[in-house]
Amino acid sequence: MRIIAGKFKSRHLKGTPPAGIRPTSDKLRETLFNIIGPRVDGAIFLDGCAGVGAIGIEAISRGAAMVYFADQARKACQMIRQNLSSLDVREGFKILEMDLKRALRTIDTPYDIAFVDPPYDYEGVYTDVLQWFGTTPRLNAGGLLILEHSKRKVLPESSGTLQKIRSLVQGDAALAFYSGLGES
Repeated sequence: MRIIAGKFKSRHLKGTPPAGIRPTSDKLRETLFNIIGPRVDGAIFLDGCAGVGAIGIEAISRGAAMVYFADQARKACQMIRQNLSSLDVREGFKILEMDLKRALRTIDTPYDIAFVDPPYDYEGVYTDVLQWFGTTPRLNAGGLLILEHSKRKVLPESSGTLQKIRSLVQGDAALAFYSGLGES
């Protein structure tokens, strides 16, 4: 895995993902960041179910002000720490080694961009995340919630104050983009 653009462009991330972790492909990560583009610079960013942290590290590389990495797997969090250290990133991030629901309750700040990529078969995580963001003020005005999921899974068009504004499929993966009602 490599960092696609920004301050750390072309740098490689170290380590092999632990069993059960499916990193977002370089191609899908590039597509994602082409879509969200300038929104990342200065953003408060969540990399939920972070795995090895490739999405959050890409956000740091592209100028995010603060990135929260949340993952319950100890090995995944160790890899995130190692990769941040190898890039000499010392600030502008927080790693939460806990399940996503607990992490969302722990972080008392709204996000500009929240990216969540749970294991595809963890059906309840999608429902919980949509409910959490659709019923709490955890997205800033104009903020985005982005869910990576299997292309075979259909996510709802809305949840609480959230409305799906875009979907895309690439290979076996899909991205669903949500924003608050009346926002884009």
